[in-house]
Amino acid sequence: MNGPKLDLDAIEAACEAFVAAETPADAAHDISHVRRVVANTRVLTQLEQADPRVTLPAAWLHDCVAIAKDDPRRSQGSRLAAEAAVAFLQTQPYPPELLDGVRHAVEAHSYSAGITAETVEAKVVQDADRMDSLGAIGIARCLLVGGRLDRPLMALEDPFCDQREPDDSQYTIDHFYNKLFKLPATMQTQAGRRVAEERAQLMRDYLDKLREEIGG
Repeated sequence: MNGPKLDLDAIEAACEAFVAAETPADAAHDISHVRRVVANTRVLTQLEQADPRVTLPAAWLHDCVAIAKDDPRRSQGSRLAAEAAVAFLQTQPYPPELLDGVRHAVEAHSYSAGITAETVEAKVVQDADRMDSLGAIGIARCLLVGGRLDRPLMALEDPFCDQREPDDSQYTIDHFYNKLFKLPATMQTQAGRRVAEERAQLMRDYLDKLREEIGG
């Protein structure tokens, strides 16, 4: 791989320390989430032959600005995080010519921002983050956020959105239908989509079991 050499391990350690010192928006977006996204990013970076000098710092810093899910600035969160990520990396021995790649990867990771991932590095980070919203960990994170926002688990009438439009501003389970089940179709890498589809099926199985238990 051509380009300037740098101590990527040192950059990663600095990024992790920077993010760990920040207060997360909620328990679903804490340092453990960031570490899982980084782990996903490592795998996808290798499979997609992306540049780890861009993908790994972007993965570490993708949530470095904490904005709660119910904050009206939520759709701006990834842009603010991108600016903060670049500002932090400028304090490190990090090649300035790679900063735009990190900026774009951080900006484009967010579902709510609706920014198209234009580079393979941005596609990798976007998929790596969305993988953590699905499967068993996705269920746990969804319930954590719903609890923090004090939202009921489900609607008393039609809890599984059989005859109504989902409204995840009111009910936690509605978030599965409003967003989470749509994520596999947004995946940008072949490996990411495969994992996303498997994890989404686990979530559907969970809802089927929940429906059975509550008699819905």
